[in-house]
Amino acid sequence: MADSRGATTADALLEMLLDARAVELELLEGLDERELRGQPGHFLEPPIWEMGHVGWFQEAWILRHLDGAPSLLPGSDGLYDSFHVPYRARWTLDFPSRAQTLTYIGEVLRRSVARLEGRAPTREEAYFYTLAAFHEDMHAENLTLILQTLGYRRPALSCLDPRAAAPPVDPTYRPRDVSVPGGTFLLGATPDEPFVFDNEKWAHPVEVAPFRIASTPVTNAEYQAFVEDGGYRRRELWSRRGWEWRRRAGAEHPLFWVRGAEGRWFVRCFDALVPLEPWHPVVHVNWYEAEAYCRWAGRRLPTEAEWEMAATLEPATGRKRRFPWGDDPPTPERASLDFRAGGTIDVRALPAGDSPVGCRQMIGNVWEWVADTFQPYPGFSCDPYKEYSEPYFGRKKVLKGGSWATRARLIRATWRNFYMPHRRNVFAGFRTAAC
Repeated sequence: MADSRGATTADALLEMLLDARAVELELLEGLDERELRGQPGHFLEPPIWEMGHVGWFQEAWILRHLDGAPSLLPGSDGLYDSFHVPYRARWTLDFPSRAQTLTYIGEVLRRSVARLEGRAPTREEAYFYTLAAFHEDMHAENLTLILQTLGYRRPALSCLDPRAAAPPVDPTYRPRDVSVPGGTFLLGATPDEPFVFDNEKWAHPVEVAPFRIASTPVTNAEYQAFVEDGGYRRRELWSRRGWEWRRRAGAEHPLFWVRGAEGRWFVRCFDALVPLEPWHPVVHVNWYEAEAYCRWAGRRLPTEAEWEMAATLEPATGRKRRFPWGDDPPTPERASLDFRAGGTIDVRALPAGDSPVGCRQMIGNVWEWVADTFQPYPGFSCDPYKEYSEPYFGRKKVLKGGSWATRARLIRATWRNFYMPHRRNVFAGFRTAAC
């Protein structure tokens, strides 16, 4: 079982649970019944499913698992169990209405809060309350990418901050390679981490050769050069599986890019078409696209160990930090998280978040693909939520660092996200390493 010493008081756990729900409801605000049921898509689920699923998960682990209570919505397992209800099926199910779903998840939350108020939680309760809140945090980001993919209006979140969308930038800063000395590195989380998922356990020594890695993620301008050099039509740049994906998808550029008059590039951000920002990181590219770009540029994707080492290692002491800037939690000056920016920001911003070797924005802004296939660490053992990691080992690729839509309380340098290599609608980009 993961440790949960990060939030052990009832007040702290309930504040986290209530905040996660508040953001979820803000994302759903204003969507009518038609919009909630969406438009079928293979790697999407309708927003109405997202709404019910977060309540079902909370009920499953807090009310049903801890207390043995029956479900407040008979038949809910057949609607909302993500492991047994595949993506395609989620478009064909007869979901309760918006009002009925809100009543269900609201009552689950009310009972979850009531059972813990006024007393100290047990260690087991602290774990499952944290799990439920973090799960809802992850689904808030997933719901955001669903709204983006379906072309819905930008959510009017109360946390949006115009200053976060355009932070100060040093116009003289230029991305560059930074050197990392290599050596023995402890990859993964340590037992003193407040809360970890099973796939992060535990830190184990790996040998890393010295390497050079880009100080920032690949920008739109850099990726545009690849597109305009015929990168999507040059078979020699693509792996066999990547080329098969590209041919089937008919891809000629990143998802949501649109070429306008006179060859100018635009990008669709939710329901608005806006000019492509050259200094923002390229986003909504899959692992195959990142791999092909690297081959075109004479570069490569960093390994997971290289990425984590570049983000956390203090070369002078050999110490591993929790975050690139140190052990303190993220702040707006260090990382673009918590939906504040409403989208990506300039890769030159937020120097206060630099790692000891000089890598910028390794936490927040965009998830970053790395070379590795998702695999268990030595001695892996499932946590109670057995379907979280184990079914996907050997199938998906690893992403690191979080995005602008990731909650700050959730992310850390050891966090391992994972998606199929052909997923394009994730808030994901990449940085490169020297060959």
